[in-house]
Amino acid sequence: MNRKELFDQIQAKKSMLCVGLDVDFDKMPEHIKALALDGEAAYKGEIFKGKARSIVEFNKAIVDATAAHCVAYKPNLAFYECYGIDGMRALDATVDYIRTKYPEIFLIADAKRGDIGNTAKMYAKAFFEEMDFDAVTIAPYMGADSVTPFLEYKDKWAIVLALTSNASAYQFQNAQKDGKPLYQAVMEEMMEISTPDNMMFVVGATKADKLQELRGFCPDNFFLVPGVGAQGGSAEEVIAHGANDHGGLLINSSRGILFADHTENFAQVAAEVAAKTANL
Repeated sequence: MNRKELFDQIQAKKSMLCVGLDVDFDKMPEHIKALALDGEAAYKGEIFKGKARSIVEFNKAIVDATAAHCVAYKPNLAFYECYGIDGMRALDATVDYIRTKYPEIFLIADAKRGDIGNTAKMYAKAFFEEMDFDAVTIAPYMGADSVTPFLEYKDKWAIVLALTSNASAYQFQNAQKDGKPLYQAVMEEMMEISTPDNMMFVVGATKADKLQELRGFCPDNFFLVPGVGAQGGSAEEVIAHGANDHGGLLINSSRGILFADHTENFAQVAAEVAAKTANL
């Protein structure tokens, strides 16, 4: 998906919302968890049973409920890898479901990959060719050659970690390099090897006061902004400080939407929370 197509969707839906599909079996409603013990179900000829069945059915319900209110979905791979091959099959089925039913949606693999160029090339092949994601989150601290293979694909995106929302981020990201904080040096180096059409940066919503500063030296790139909702970030502040003329933001909420309700009405409540978060 190119930048114009993403911006068109933002304008059409009046939303910058990205829903993080960070599934956690233990937090699912009981009637969805019970599916893991209740036989099997087929999706496009494949059989799903156990926790994989619960994951697929939970994700399908969340996607159907929230697709009208969001422009992107962001599965975090750790929440699928932890269930082994069945979890990865469930992720593949989720991606296929979104691609088939909601092809306009931007898909992010929250994988946080970061390795030498030859390995990065294989990661890019996995996510862009085999799994058909639009973007991948990347840790850039091994240097440019760990990122450039992701930039070789047309209308695909590298989303580079810059200023994250976790409590200990300051230990490295605020360190000084040539009189600048490391996050700024990283962003400027990455901007040298890319364009605003193929690179975004992760900037945590809990650092909303920094967004205006970042826009001073990075005016055009999209920012993926996690931390809204359960982590306490404010979508209003993020938009006020971080939006640009092309939208410029994907504002992520995960737990605050997925697990807003634990009853049989979970999907309806998720839709309501998504609508409230999106329509600001």
